Amino acid sequence: MRAVRYERYGGPDRLRLVEAPAPIPRAGQVLVRVVASSVNSWDWDLLRGGVFARIVAPRRPSHPVLGADVSGEVVAVGPGGDGSVGFRFGDAVWGDLSAAGWGGFAEFVATDAAALRRRPAGLDPVAAAAIPQAGGLAWQSLVDVAALRAGERVLIIGAGGGAGTIAVQLARHLGATEVVAVDRAAKLDLLRELGATEAVEADAADALFTEARRAAESNAGRFDVIVDLVAGRPLAEYRRALRPGGRFVIVGGRLGTIARVAATAGRPDGGGRTFRLLSAKPNGGLDELGALAASRALAPVIDEVLPLERVPEALARIGAGTVRGKLLIAP
Repeated sequence: MRAVRYERYGGPDRLRLVEAPAPIPRAGQVLVRVVASSVNSWDWDLLRGGVFARIVAPRRPSHPVLGADVSGEVVAVGPGGDGSVGFRFGDAVWGDLSAAGWGGFAEFVATDAAALRRRPAGLDPVAAAAIPQAGGLAWQSLVDVAALRAGERVLIIGAGGGAGTIAVQLARHLGATEVVAVDRAAKLDLLRELGATEAVEADAADALFTEARRAAESNAGRFDVIVDLVAGRPLAEYRRALRPGGRFVIVGGRLGTIARVAATAGRPDGGGRTFRLLSAKPNGGLDELGALAASRALAPVIDEVLPLERVPEALARIGAGTVRGKLLIAP
């Protein structure tokens, strides 16, 4: 089979398209023929050898084949037979393999059956690969952590990527009356098309927090929920932008901001506002997201579908932050 591997941390030039034997599933595992995978910012962080990657594997990558999101079909099961894994030959599956060894940038991947879900009928098998990890971040931020309710106002920062574009749609589906989306200028029209009531260029987002600073005198912030995928502001700015009882959820961003949010331990401030760091669970919300996607209540935004040989290009584009929605890899 063909797979894209890297043996040392670095840039996209470290990646190599190689021929390798198809993996053999162990007990409790299945072999999946990959129809499509998708590229996430986490792939970029692992490739570059970011802080969290090096905590787990200081010298060499722990996952030489990247790609956590997989959509495909079962072609073999490990020892013990179909009954031991819950899947059989030909089953359509999908899932986030970030807790089960990664390996999606290949023609086949052997992975734990527990890391997979049945892919809903009627869901395009290629487009499905855009949902597991990004959709999970959106669902868990808005539903599991923020507990967004109908009639509330939401601010989503970094909204033009895979998780953000799903979060905008999900917030509207859940009944948010106002969804303000922040990202680069080139992504603002897309965000409006997805349902954002207001789309703000990232370089102009200071105005939102200046407005909040004025409103803070009356203790009346604008938003009930803020989800930030690229957080880097002082907590005081987020606090002023939140209404009493508001919820801030950080998905990703600068280490200093992450540390300050973690230090609050989710304890509410004097106005009942909470600040939480999302600790994402692989495949959390995937069944619900699959039902929404199959019913066309939401749809992943796909920038481009690329072959395996263009994985280095795809990672470079993720690192540059220019991708609108998701890049998919179709072996």
